[in-house]
Amino acid sequence: MGRNFDSSFGGSLRDRRPVSLVALVVGAAAVVIAPQMSAPRAQAAPDPRVEYLYDVSVRRQYNFPNNDAVGYGFQICGKVSGGEGYPQVMGDVKNEVTPNDEFAANYLVSYAVNLLCPDQLWQLRNSAAHYRSPADS
Repeated sequence: MGRNFDSSFGGSLRDRRPVSLVALVVGAAAVVIAPQMSAPRAQAAPDPRVEYLYDVSVRRQYNFPNNDAVGYGFQICGKVSGGEGYPQVMGDVKNEVTPNDEFAANYLVSYAVNLLCPDQLWQLRNSAAHYRSPADS
């Protein structure tokens, strides 16, 4: 009972020196900045085949021949690298995959080339330069 609350912490508050504002700011900054500088954040991207498979099978739910989304994506890449033009590739996709509307086919072709064979993207873009969908013709 005779104990003073302040004495349990090593003396009274009157005996302690005030902490300078500069020391407080520097200490707080060190606590905030140090963990960020100690280890860089990992920003790993998934394998392109995994990303492609997830997007076209789970998110967008395309139906592929032989139920092989990745294989079909590489077939698209083969057609583009083999010189087939965008209109021909789009026609093939619309005949072989569902959904088979213009938007879905365009998305699938561009997504496959972008992820699975990005070196062919320039060729796809060049062959699609003056493309008009059959509905617009």
